[in-house]
This record gives sequence, structure tokens and C-alpha cells, in this order.
Amino acid sequence: MKIFHTICAAFIAATIASCDAHQDFPVTSMKIGDIVCTDGKIVRYEDMKIQEKTPIAVVFYVNQNEDVEGTGYAVYLKDIVPCAYSDSIGIKHDTSADLTALDGNSNTHAMRSTGTSPAAEAVFDIWEYGQSAYIPSVAQLYLLYDTRNKINEYIRKCGGDEILDNPDECWYWTSTEVKEQETDKAWLFSLASGAIQETPKTQAHKIRPIITLYN
Repeated sequence: MKIFHTICAAFIAATIASCDAHQDFPVTSMKIGDIVCTDGKIVRYEDMKIQEKTPIAVVFYVNQNEDVEGTGYAVYLKDIVPCAYSDSIGIKHDTSADLTALDGNSNTHAMRSTGTSPAAEAVFDIWEYGQSAYIPSVAQLYLLYDTRNKINEYIRKCGGDEILDNPDECWYWTSTEVKEQETDKAWLFSLASGAIQETPKTQAHKIRPIITLYN
């Protein structure tokens, strides 16, 4: 196991905060814990109940960096059951393999384009309501890890799968391959500890899809 949480988290935090002095941020009224509904609207939980909308995801990150695509990220309410990243060892899926990149969407598309990724196919199979789900990168799962305790209440209220801190149930595939071992390994992420682990692509693990928001 190789754990780089402290180094990578610090690098990612510095990258995201690097434009904090800039004032031309995307304008958004979103808040962490807001609910993404099947009609595409993003509302407070209380408004979702009053308006009898159907939830699909919970906002876990609001973007304050004009260099990052979108206005934020939302995590789907449900896990995808364990599946393999790749059908076999020896296939490079052409992700960036960059531990600091917020590029899960492009990674997932690259994975699917090979026709050899059960994980990517499983995520594409849940595309509904105009929301384009993808497998988060390592950097995006760090953002989810940082806010998991804030959003678990809303995930639970919406009938979703809470983000667990059980060591046996906390590991999820990222869409990031391991640099210089791209044909054989990708990174698993622990949403209990923020640790990452090099893992053979043919192993089956859970996926927690996210979406990029543009409201």
C-alpha cells in the first residue's frame, strides 16, 4: 500500500486555493448539502420536500476557482456495486494518471473508449435526467472526503447510501491510473481515511459516481 494523503491533499488544497485572491469567480447560490433533482433543478432539501421533487445527488463542492470547470460537484445517492476497472491486465486506459487533476469526467470517457472497462460501462448505464455521471479522480474524491460528514445527513434523508467509515466498506475506485503502471493498476480511495492504494485493475470494487454542475 502506498499512502500519499498528506502530500497530495496539501498539493490539491494549494492548487484549488491558488486563485483565492481573484474576484471573478463563477456566481452561484449553491451550498454544500443542496439537492440535485431529477428535473435538473438544484434546491435546498426543505424545498425539495415541499415541491415534491425526486433527489438524485447531493452537492459536496462549490467551485470558487475560475480555472476549474463547472460551478461545483454533486455525488450520487447510491453506490455502484463492485466491478472491475478493466477486463484484464495489460490495458492502458489513457487517463491522465495525475493525482492532482480534477479530471474524472475525461478519465471515464477515456476508459469507456477502450471498450474494456466494466467500471466505465456501469457508470454510463446510469445516465438519466440529463446528468452525466462519471468516476471521480483521486483529487475529486479528496474533495468528497473533506465534506463527507456534512453531506451524509442529506444522503440519509434522501434514502441514499451513506459514506461509511467502516474500513471494510470504505474503498472506492477512482478513475486515475497509477503513473508508470497504467497498464496494470489504478488507484483505490478510502472515504474513511483519505488514503489511496495501488490496486490491480481486475479487482472488483465499489464506485461512487459524481457529476459536474453548471448552474
